[in-house]
Amino acid sequence: MSAAPDPLPAHSLWEAATPRGTALERLASVDECDVAVIGAGYTGLSAALHLCEAGLDAAVVEAAEPGWGASGRNNGQVIPTLSRPDPDDIVARHGEAGERFVAMLRDSASLLFELVRKHGIDAEAEQTGWVQPVHTPGRIRVAERRVRQWLRYGAPVELLSREEVRAMLGSDAWHGGWQNRSGGHINPLALARGLARTVLASGARIYARSPVSSFERVAERWIIRTPEGEIRARALILATNAYTGAFSTSLAPELAREVVPVLSWQMATQPLSAEARRTIIPGRQAMSDTRGELHFARYDARHRLVTGGALIAPFDAAARLKQMVGARLRRLWPQIGAVGFDYVWNGAIGMTSDYLPRIHRLGPDAYAWVGCNGRAVALSIALGRELAKAVAGTRAQELALPFTAPAPLPAHGLLRQLAPLMLAVYRHRDRREL
Repeated sequence: MSAAPDPLPAHSLWEAATPRGTALERLASVDECDVAVIGAGYTGLSAALHLCEAGLDAAVVEAAEPGWGASGRNNGQVIPTLSRPDPDDIVARHGEAGERFVAMLRDSASLLFELVRKHGIDAEAEQTGWVQPVHTPGRIRVAERRVRQWLRYGAPVELLSREEVRAMLGSDAWHGGWQNRSGGHINPLALARGLARTVLASGARIYARSPVSSFERVAERWIIRTPEGEIRARALILATNAYTGAFSTSLAPELAREVVPVLSWQMATQPLSAEARRTIIPGRQAMSDTRGELHFARYDARHRLVTGGALIAPFDAAARLKQMVGARLRRLWPQIGAVGFDYVWNGAIGMTSDYLPRIHRLGPDAYAWVGCNGRAVALSIALGRELAKAVAGTRAQELALPFTAPAPLPAHGLLRQLAPLMLAVYRHRDRREL
C-alpha cells in the first residue's frame, strides 16, 4: 500500500541551488511523544517548531524527506491571501471563525519572514511585496474589491493605477492592479530544510523515508504506523495536503478525496542581465495576475526569473513549456530579448471545488487540513502554528481554524483525470471581460 518516494527532480532550480538537508533516520521502532505530526512540509515543520516552543515533545514522520512535496517544489511566492475567496467570502462561510482565519491570513507572510529572521534560516527571503496586476480593464473591479475588503482588516494593501503597475513591473501588458507590501518570495526548499534543522535543534525528532500507512485511536493514545515502526502520542496533526493519498490509500481516504491534486509546472530562466533587471520588476516583488491560466514571476537570488505554465496534456512537457512560456515572457516584457530556461520541474497542488481550504477535527486532540489551492507557502506556516495551539489546549473559540466535516468529492477518480481540461475553461474565461 506504500510506494518508495522518488528523489526531488534534478531539474529543479531549488534542488540545484540548495544545500542538502540534515541526514535523518527511518522510524524503525516505537516512539512515545506528546504530539505526532504526519508530514514534514511547511505545516508539519511549523507545527513541530511551535510545539517545541510551547514545551511539548513532538515527533514528525515523513514519507520522503523534508520539503520533498509541494513545500520544496513551488514557486516560492509568499502571498497573504487565498487565490479566489476574499475576506467577505470567508466570513460569510465561517462566521467568527472566518474572521479569525482572515486575520491569520493577513499576518501570514509577516509571520513567515519573522520566523526566518528569528531562527537565522538562509532561505533567500525577500519581503519585497506581492503584486496582482489585472489583465483586462474591467478586472480593475477585482482589485478594487480586494483592496477595499483587506483594508477593513488592516492589511498593508493599496490600489495601483495602470501607470503605477507599468513602472513597478516594467510592462504595458496589464491595466492596473493592487499590491500587498507584506508579501515577497523565498527559496522554498531552503525554507523547508532550514525549518527541519531548526525543529531538530529545538528538540523534536524527524523520521524520514517512513510513509505512514494508518493511524487510529487506542486507549486514549493515537497510534501512527509505518512499515518499520510506530509512534504513540496523546495528540495528532496530519499535514499531508495534496500528497495525502500519494503513499498509502489507507492513510486518510476521506481527506485525500476532498482535493484534486493538479500538477503545477515551474521554470527558471537563465540569469537576466543587469540592464534587463533595471526595467523588469526592478523592485523584485513577487507577481501573479488575475488570469485563471496564471501569469506569474519573481526573481531568485541568482537573478533568474522564476515563472511557470500549465498544460492540458503533459507529453514533451519541458520542450513545449519552454516554447510557450518563452513567448509569453517576450510578450509581457519585449525588452527581455532571447529567453533561455535552465530548469523545468513540477509538483502537486491540492485544489478544492470552492478554492477554500478544508480544516478538520479527526478525533480527540487530532487535527488536519488539506486544500492549498496554490497559496500554501504563507498559509501553511500560519496554520502550523494554529494547529500547534489546538493540540496544546487553546479553546476552539480562540483558534483561527474554521472547522468543517470531511466531504469527499463524488467521482474523485474521474475528476482527477478531467482536472487538466479545466485549463481550457480558464483560457475561455480569461478572454472574457467582466
